Amino acid sequence: MVKNVFDKDTWQEIFEVLRKNKFRTAVTMLGVFWGVFLLVSLLGAARGLKNKFDQELGDFATNSVFIWAQTTSKPFKGFQKGRPITLNLKDVDIVKHGVDGVEYVVPRNQTTSTVKYNTKRVSFGISGDYPFLAEVQKQNLIFGRFIDQLDIEERRKVCVISTDVYRQLFNEGEYVIGRYININEINFKIVGLNKNSRNGPSDDINIPFTTFQEIYNKGNDISWMMITANPNYNINQVESEAKNLLKIAHDINPDDTRALGSFNFGELFKKLTGFLSGMQFLTIFVGISTLIAGVFAIGNILLITVKERTKEIGVRRALGAKPLEIKIQIILESVSLTLFAGIIGIIFGGFVLYIINTISEKSPDPVLINASVSIPTVLAALLTLILMGSLIGLIPAHRAIIIKPIDALREE
Repeated sequence: MVKNVFDKDTWQEIFEVLRKNKFRTAVTMLGVFWGVFLLVSLLGAARGLKNKFDQELGDFATNSVFIWAQTTSKPFKGFQKGRPITLNLKDVDIVKHGVDGVEYVVPRNQTTSTVKYNTKRVSFGISGDYPFLAEVQKQNLIFGRFIDQLDIEERRKVCVISTDVYRQLFNEGEYVIGRYININEINFKIVGLNKNSRNGPSDDINIPFTTFQEIYNKGNDISWMMITANPNYNINQVESEAKNLLKIAHDINPDDTRALGSFNFGELFKKLTGFLSGMQFLTIFVGISTLIAGVFAIGNILLITVKERTKEIGVRRALGAKPLEIKIQIILESVSLTLFAGIIGIIFGGFVLYIINTISEKSPDPVLINASVSIPTVLAALLTLILMGSLIGLIPAHRAIIIKPIDALREE
């Protein structure tokens, strides 16, 4: 059998058969080509979309929720509706020690101020933060460091700036660590340069939380808090319990849904993950379905081909060709068609992904990032093609060998 597979005459005969019916061969291969092309293109696009989501959302701990104060919408305990609520550092301790499953509670303050450097004046978002912000929100430091505990204890006038701030205040290539910028008429020393994470204007400039309290006269008030739960806890339950405790602490009606605003990042991440998983499943389903249809088309065409070659097969049998040799040849024709069409589909799919990546690299805000298909996926697709081609080739191969030589020679 192995000898027959690698026999030169066998392959010459296969190519001769395929060459005689060029149009039929091309049409036969089209279904397999299209199935593999869709599989590669759509899987690559799905991966590019996932990379985009990871870039946009990957800096935050996924199992987290953000809570901030608003105004009441219902009266309670003698208070009229429309009462403004302000969160404070005591609320941080209430949530941290009162809600099961909480890993971190990060208070943050934010405002907008005019920032000056030499003759340049630009308005940026200023955020007052603790060092452990880095535990729940990834800091993409290019140079220097983030805020540390000594900065908090000594209320140091230091800051970490983003690349957006750098581009607008400094010359390209200028080393800024140790330089001073003016924030709210106070000089701050730059200790770190942070790559923008697209998480909002509050991340333009980070300063120590205690320093923010002092220069903006915030006392113990906070703008909002970020709560991160342990991975095995339900973030929706953590959010609900945290809000209930805060409502009790601030005399808010239990049914008031407007007094405390929130954004459940964990729920959003779960929905996006589900969407991506569904998209990948749909891609695989469509690709494989098209592929199977194409492989069956190859089987049908080979059945027609076998019928047309009945007399030829009869002559070969009469001259001593073994049934196994004829069977192997038919199967090899099926595998050749399937595999060749699949390889062309992979090449064209890869070319489409290359074009998408080239366009994305030139776009300031691409929809897809590094749209690609892994080598193991490509190898798995090729092995599947070989297997499917072999299985579908068994049908016409069996049809070829069950014909008796004498009957085949009578065939007109």
